[in-house]
Amino acid sequence: MAAVAELWETLKQAIVAYTGLSPAAFFTAVAVAAALYHVVSGIFAAPPPPPPRPREEPEAEPLPPPVQLGEVSEEELKQYDGSDPKKPLLMAIKGQIYDVTQSRMFYGPGGPYALFAGKDASRALAKMSFEPQDLTGDISGLGPFELDALQDWEYKFMGKYVKVGTVKKTVPVEDGNTSTSPEATETAAAAEPEKVPTTEGKPREVSTEEVKEKEEAAVAAPDESAKESETCFARPHSPKA
Repeated sequence: MAAVAELWETLKQAIVAYTGLSPAAFFTAVAVAAALYHVVSGIFAAPPPPPPRPREEPEAEPLPPPVQLGEVSEEELKQYDGSDPKKPLLMAIKGQIYDVTQSRMFYGPGGPYALFAGKDASRALAKMSFEPQDLTGDISGLGPFELDALQDWEYKFMGKYVKVGTVKKTVPVEDGNTSTSPEATETAAAAEPEKVPTTEGKPREVSTEEVKEKEEAAVAAPDESAKESETCFARPHSPKA
């Protein structure tokens, strides 16, 4: 500390001897001169170069208009899970299919809800589950709170996305009977030859007039036979030869 104090005293004596100013006035003058230099250099300095222009990013292609699919099966719906970028991104809730292509960052490959794409994920949305067994449209056995949550999801989809079709419902097979579609039934009915009703083995209907005629004939038959017998007895016998 003694060396620093001695150096400071020597500096003050030098400032007074060479400038005639006190140390405080000297340092004030130096500060003012530095500020003036900074202002003047800023005025006459060359302007800074312009910032580099940002690289123009390619404009995103506009989304194609939604295409109405109509009624499709669950297998056909799987084709629209986002794996093919040329196809729309679809998702179903309660059997209603919506085009969610505009939210590919959420439902497309790598998105947080990518598992729901290409499926009817009603049960998974109601339970907020990502389990594979819940990725189905079966909502049987859900509680009232889960059904309310599913209803909220449906309202959001109805307000944000375009409905493009429905999921074809499959009829379960019971007691070994195969379910047939109405189209197949109509085709089979058209292919089956028309059956002509036959009258073999069935009794012929007899009218009342025919019954009366038969009764009159039966009554008249004994009288005619009696007349023939009377004629035979009244006929004279031919003499024997």
